[in-house]
Amino acid sequence: MGRLDNFKANVRRAYEASRASARAKREQEERERVDAEQPLPEPAEPELMHASTASRDDVDVPYALRIGGAWAWRIIVLGFLLVYLLQFLGKISIVIVPVLIAMLLAALLAPAVRWLNHIRVHRSLATAIVVLVGLAAVAGTLTMVINQFVNGLPDLTKNAAEGVQQIQTWLKNGPLHLTDAQLGSAIDSVTKSITTNKEALTTGAITTATTVFEVLSGLFLVIFTLFFFLRDGRVIWRFLLRLVPNQAREPLDRAGVAAWASLGAYVRATVLVAFIDAVGIGIALAILRVPFALPLAALVFLGAFIPIVGATLSGAVAVLVALVTNGPLTALLVLAAVIAIQQIEGHLLQPLIMGRAVAIHPLAVILGIAAGVVLAGIVGALIAVPLIAVLNTAIRQLAGRPQPEPDSVIVKAPPVPTA
Repeated sequence: MGRLDNFKANVRRAYEASRASARAKREQEERERVDAEQPLPEPAEPELMHASTASRDDVDVPYALRIGGAWAWRIIVLGFLLVYLLQFLGKISIVIVPVLIAMLLAALLAPAVRWLNHIRVHRSLATAIVVLVGLAAVAGTLTMVINQFVNGLPDLTKNAAEGVQQIQTWLKNGPLHLTDAQLGSAIDSVTKSITTNKEALTTGAITTATTVFEVLSGLFLVIFTLFFFLRDGRVIWRFLLRLVPNQAREPLDRAGVAAWASLGAYVRATVLVAFIDAVGIGIALAILRVPFALPLAALVFLGAFIPIVGATLSGAVAVLVALVTNGPLTALLVLAAVIAIQQIEGHLLQPLIMGRAVAIHPLAVILGIAAGVVLAGIVGALIAVPLIAVLNTAIRQLAGRPQPEPDSVIVKAPPVPTA
């Protein structure tokens, strides 16, 4: 009986365990069914953030202020880089300036080298011939100018003294009616100013030797660089293109070719306009028998390379020389001739010769010259406008808006640059 009771107890426990397991399973299924029938909670609405914000802290900052701040720090970084770049270029200006001058001369003389190559002259020999002929022309012109200046200096000193006396007489008897005391006070002020700055003038004279050395070394560097720009300009350009990524080479090559063509057109047009201005004013000075007609014409030629400002300053010098040497009437006639020639240049020569390909707005010219004078003095004024013309053409080419062709064939740009 004991064994039978044990067997029954075991069967009951197994039965109760199976019922408990089935009951627990049914309860679990019921809970899952109830949970499935209940609606899901609404998802939390995400907080709206503008695409320009990187964190929740930027949400409360106005959009315009975020954009302005993003531009501001980038401009500050670029400004610091530009300042350090200008300081670096200033330290090596004795090298940069001759290279820039050589580039301008290469743009001017490149057609002559190509013409000699076209008639089967070796490129090195053609380059040497062009450079030597150019140096001979410059040396001959300087020799004539210096000789005429030296020969006419005594007469100029005498006429200048008489002219100053006439000016003093006009100041006393003319509409100003200045007294002798007022004239004496003005002369004393000038004399005192010279005496006060005597030390500075002496220091400048002492540093003349250093300046002459820098000029001679710069001249040698200009000639040396000019020779290789004319002979190997295209090779140098291709070497520089290899320094940029492959995908940028073709656009930069097109922009460089267009910029070089624009620079050549600008330089040749400027030389032609300057030559016409110098010849016109030189003829007027010779007819009016003003001393130093040739040196003044050479000054006008050099001044024409600084648009707007250079022609005005060189013309003012010619008028001043005519005033102190030949009197007020001759000075007025010279002034009329200068104004007439400048009007012909501005309204006829510039549009006809330069054309639209190198046309630059007068405001850009004035601002460029002012910036060039501040950064690099006279040299900066000389290279400011050509640099603007080159950048204008290159940027238009990169932007897909190439410059139009020149209106006149006189200075039509070559298709392939030399440097």
